Amino acid sequence: MDFTNKNVVITGGTTGIGLATAKAFINAGATVWITGRNAENLHKASTEINSPKLTTVVSDTSKLADVSFLEQAFSEKGNKLDVLFLNAGIGTFEPIEKVTEASFDAQFNTNVKGNFFTLQKLLPHLAEGASVVFTSSSAATAANLETSVYSATKGAINKIAHIAANELATKKIRVNIVSPGPIATPGLDSVATDEAKTFLAGVTALQRLGHPDEIAKTVLFLASDAASYISGTEVTVDGGYHSYALK
Repeated sequence: MDFTNKNVVITGGTTGIGLATAKAFINAGATVWITGRNAENLHKASTEINSPKLTTVVSDTSKLADVSFLEQAFSEKGNKLDVLFLNAGIGTFEPIEKVTEASFDAQFNTNVKGNFFTLQKLLPHLAEGASVVFTSSSAATAANLETSVYSATKGAINKIAHIAANELATKKIRVNIVSPGPIATPGLDSVATDEAKTFLAGVTALQRLGHPDEIAKTVLFLASDAASYISGTEVTVDGGYHSYALK
């Protein structure tokens, strides 16, 4: 897939799926902006990617002032935005009785409010025929223990994306969702023990964790002309988690 002369913004682009997708877009010829919550992580990502086609922006998606700063940083270049990958997200996993207001707010502020207002702020910059991709999760339609808040945020993302696909269709802007299953990322490492990761791999049909590159390939497909008649669709990339769980 060729993204030469295309401009791409990726929120949450410093590690895992966001970083892999940034690399993939740059390798396909795109100019890419990535966001992260702190300069140190952005510097690490920039060093790893090592490309003049990369711009980093310190922007915490959960803070509307930072979302406005991202919009300003992009608009200063005077470019139209061809691909917006709304990937920033966090998760805290705990039973309902242990969920705190702070944890609830942090997840909804990043996963829902932040992504919603990033779309709103960058909407005037989207080119006709642009592509928007949300990162959701297989958790949005599952009912796993200790995921009540996280799953609710991803369910909300799905509905926002479906409505956005209809609202933006008159501008020929396509909106889709990629829903990963268990993926081997630093984020998973931070919340799951080795035993838990073995369990997660075991509940997929393919009997393994996914790789961030596998999600990146899906995002590039959804953003490409090859998916020109796909909008309002959720693509589940979970190694057969749902089908295996129902077996």
